[in-house]
Amino acid sequence: MVSNATRSARAGEAPLRVNARRVRHEPTDAERKFWSRVRGRALGGYKFKRQYPIGRFIVDFVCLEHRLIVEFDGGQHAQREGYDRERTEFLRAEGFRVMRFWNDEFLKYPDEMMEGVLLALETGTNPSDR
Repeated sequence: MVSNATRSARAGEAPLRVNARRVRHEPTDAERKFWSRVRGRALGGYKFKRQYPIGRFIVDFVCLEHRLIVEFDGGQHAQREGYDRERTEFLRAEGFRVMRFWNDEFLKYPDEMMEGVLLALETGTNPSDR
């Protein structure tokens, strides 16, 4: 049985969850390629979730066990630096490490980017953010 407090909390999250579900069905090429390489624990046995709500934000990919978030940015992010900075600060304050890649960078160098993600997972390092 679900308590009234839980029911109320879930109701507040409903719009975010609906948006996360919608975005999962509209991935960028980079997100699609990354997901194909990590789904089903394909990357070193680590489990990733995609378009996952954390606080008031939806992150592109997260390995909850190792508190690592992988974000993909397109050209629109060049105009949203303040928003992205606030978002990253919030996620770090929640104990997550954040890796950000430009979509085109990942599409050109997927193997190198995946090596960086795997290294961050295996070593627990805090990857630098651009």
